[in-house]
Amino acid sequence: MVMTRAVSGRHPEPVTEPPEPEVAERATRRTYSAQYKLRILAEYERRDRDGRGALLRREGLYSSLIVEWRKQRDQGALHALGAAPGRPPSDARDHELSKLRRENARLQSDLAKARKVIEVQGKLSALLEQLATGGAETSGGEPK
Repeated sequence: MVMTRAVSGRHPEPVTEPPEPEVAERATRRTYSAQYKLRILAEYERRDRDGRGALLRREGLYSSLIVEWRKQRDQGALHALGAAPGRPPSDARDHELSKLRRENARLQSDLAKARKVIEVQGKLSALLEQLATGGAETSGGEPK
């Protein structure tokens, strides 16, 4: 919105109000990478008391974050955070081994099915043979 302000003896001078800062509906937390934390810790520890305050103001940080980051560094957590996200790359031999195990399990299952089919076929063949030989003796009556 533009307003005007009267200045003595001159034309009105336009005055602009500062725009309202945007406010997010929901606040979001800042996240810091492990490299950033380590860099700030190193810089913080190199400075004197006044320099530390200046660093915190410049970066928009609180001293409590520095305390937490020191604990994380001392426990080795920052080193772990610096690693690439996701699963570590798997060994090619492990991948091949799991592939062969899956294939072996599939083949064992197929073999078990094939054995059952052969067993059923054998029983069916014996039954048909029995019916064919037994049926010829009984249907014809007495052999001549």
